[in-house]
Amino acid sequence: MALYVYKFGGTSVGTVERIKVVAEKVKKAHDAGDQIVVVVSAMSGETNRLVALAKEMQTQPTDRELDVLLSTGEQVTIALLCMALHSLGCDASSYTGSQVKILTDSSFTKARIRDIESAKVHADLNAGKVVVVAGFQGVDELGNITTLGRGGSDTTAVALAAALKADECHIYTDVDGVYTTDPRVEPRARKLDKITFEEMLELASLGSKVLQIRSVEFAGKYNVALRVLSSFTEGKGTLITYEESQMESALISGIAFNRDEAKLTITGVPDLPGIAFKILGPIADANIEVDMIVQNIADDKTTDFTFTVHRNDYQKAKALLENICTELGARKVTGDDSIVKVSIVGVGMRSHAGIASTMFKALADERINIRMIATSEIKISVVVDEKYLELAVRVLHSAFNLDKEANV
Repeated sequence: MALYVYKFGGTSVGTVERIKVVAEKVKKAHDAGDQIVVVVSAMSGETNRLVALAKEMQTQPTDRELDVLLSTGEQVTIALLCMALHSLGCDASSYTGSQVKILTDSSFTKARIRDIESAKVHADLNAGKVVVVAGFQGVDELGNITTLGRGGSDTTAVALAAALKADECHIYTDVDGVYTTDPRVEPRARKLDKITFEEMLELASLGSKVLQIRSVEFAGKYNVALRVLSSFTEGKGTLITYEESQMESALISGIAFNRDEAKLTITGVPDLPGIAFKILGPIADANIEVDMIVQNIADDKTTDFTFTVHRNDYQKAKALLENICTELGARKVTGDDSIVKVSIVGVGMRSHAGIASTMFKALADERINIRMIATSEIKISVVVDEKYLELAVRVLHSAFNLDKEANV
């Protein structure tokens, strides 16, 4: 007998009809002899509706009361799913985050899970029941309802799987797994059977929208095997695991891209100790995240300092940098908000040389100019002009033979 945690997002439970389909899928697994815990989100659109109601009462709703309100969305879903299971003759019990209980800190709207009491869930599972738990929510030590923020239901599912020592945690989405890149950009993109936690974390942080970063971090920390599957089609999906040995032949697992990039450069900065802090300190104080950084030292003992920010922060960061330019006596500030970041990711980079040269040659052959480069142990990212995004993804996909089972 295996124990699985299933998670269904808002799209999967968006209507009564879809909830009934989920119930049938859950009952089929339960009838096969598996123990099943189901974590669900609010029905699609419900959280936005509740936020809109809150803003009719307060321009900036009180965080504690907002959590009380938003947690009701999942409460509706768990009750409806249990009713659907009961109608199929499947015994099931629903629990809110506070009933389980999922203990969190007191950071309303973005709480972190501290502990999960699993005895009640195990008792129901051993009694032959399906257990349905509200995602996205918990309770603090004072009994206050809390919510976990963006991607919270994924995190709930992974945390429950860790606490229950589940065999796997299945995340059901509107895609049937993790692909080598976005199929809308490269039609030959291939679904991966397996990928490592490290690779999935890199892909998620670099623009892949399949899984929330926080849930992948949690799964990696507690070694919870994650599987991404489709709510609407049958298949084995993609398994996210620590098992690298079976993937040694794959140099590159995927290509991620991010359209929301902007680049800023301050030139002629005095080359003195602490200059990087003087440039980036005010940027950080304005709560603007910096991604890639490049510094070039000139013969005249000045430096050019370039960094990227999210495109939404471009104008704010540029205004700050112009003030910094005046204070430091630098030459000028330039910027570009029509750039994108394209990244290749793969654990095979650790043991194979020539990955970077293959990437750079493929881009050069298409006359795609590289504006910035950043690397890590299992990733290479380049910044290119926005107009080259789709071409860059396609030529790199081809250069690393990602449409084939074992790329070389």
